[in-house]
Amino acid sequence: MIQKNTPLNKIMELAPACRCSGCSHGCTMGSGFLVEGDSKNISKFMNISEQELKEKWLEEVEMFNKTHLRPKLLRKNKPYGKCIFYDAEKGCTIHPVKPLQCKISMGCKPYSKDLHAWFVANHLLNPHDPESLRQYKTYLETGGTHIEGAEIEDIVPDEIMREKIMQYEVLK
Repeated sequence: MIQKNTPLNKIMELAPACRCSGCSHGCTMGSGFLVEGDSKNISKFMNISEQELKEKWLEEVEMFNKTHLRPKLLRKNKPYGKCIFYDAEKGCTIHPVKPLQCKISMGCKPYSKDLHAWFVANHLLNPHDPESLRQYKTYLETGGTHIEGAEIEDIVPDEIMREKIMQYEVLK
């Protein structure tokens, strides 16, 4: 069972590289968020500067009151699109260094939603930012996958503080 505190090495064991249609489908509809170290590894792999990577290959997306980077989407006048690094015949062209979220996305496994929830709770949510917490609570209430240790009550165990945050009495 995947929990918020499941270590990364265990998560990686649950997410072996896979090119099945279930796993590749995500690459045709979006891309994964980068975490610390991903842009350095990708730029080195591509033999370009991190600045060039950010300017030409990545885009900013806000989620949970924080700006994150992800590979650009080739949208073709749609709100979604394939990852700029995805090739229908070759697969991921940066596979050895692809973003962590891409590495752990397993569309063919019954626990794929739990892997996504683990990534959200550990890499997108800022537990010290009240607005991030409010947005995360809404995310959970509107269909986000729940995993043990990542409920809003787990993240802010003090009931009084949690209520103040949710009632906008704590802003920063």
